[in-house]
Amino acid sequence: MEKEDEAVKNAQVVEARARNISHNVRCTDCGSQSIEDSQADVAILLRKLIRDEIRSGKSDKEIFKKLEDDFGETVLYAPRFDLQTAALWLSPFLVAGGAAGVWAYQKHRQKTNVHIMALNLVRGVPLTPRERETMLDILTPPPAPGRRRWWGL
Repeated sequence: MEKEDEAVKNAQVVEARARNISHNVRCTDCGSQSIEDSQADVAILLRKLIRDEIRSGKSDKEIFKKLEDDFGETVLYAPRFDLQTAALWLSPFLVAGGAAGVWAYQKHRQKTNVHIMALNLVRGVPLTPRERETMLDILTPPPAPGRRRWWGL
């Protein structure tokens, strides 16, 4: 009885590992599906190969390496981090940093423009309509909280 339980448990472990690996391997025929989701002949053979490799005692890392050696790096959904894929991995951070830099520059520029407009007012230089609108937006105090009129809902 214990041997049967042990065999069932081992089969479940093999199946769970095989499914985990299969979800991370791209079907070479379909391209957009994992071999776990694909019903292509190649996907079925790859799933069998993965189960055979697991039963032979190979680790997940060794199986991924074998698949990558046999089919190329594009067979894996998660490319490894090296010099060739660094731009792919770092691009979200570069885009976010660039956006933050543009935002900070615009805020700084807006502050600088307000200072220049104030200096121009002191010097007697007339403001353009856009500058006047900006100054009024900045200098107009917000409405007092709690003082609402019935017509200003």
